[in-house]
Amino acid sequence: MVDINNLEGMLESGQDTALLRFTLGNVFIRKDKYEQAIKHLARAVELDPGYSAAWKAYGRALAGLGRMQEAEAVYRKGIAIAHEKGDKQAAKEMEVFLRRLEK
Repeated sequence: MVDINNLEGMLESGQDTALLRFTLGNVFIRKDKYEQAIKHLARAVELDPGYSAAWKAYGRALAGLGRMQEAEAVYRKGIAIAHEKGDKQAAKEMEVFLRRLEK
């Protein structure tokens, strides 16, 4: 189990990295705390715009709050980035999530 306090302590000590933000975002998604997840995942993609997995989690968090238009936009951007990087698996997963939102 990931200790949120340890992760947040790392953040407070100045270790603001895309991986740390991604990890925090995923922890909050698992706890259905989507607002907190969105904050961290938005920062993760700001720190590393090419982080495909962070785009995927960011879209999932937005969808979890019912913010479907924003989730669709995030998935579209994440798909484009994943294709640019050759990250086929992440692109496919986001394409599936996007199709589900569009239904």
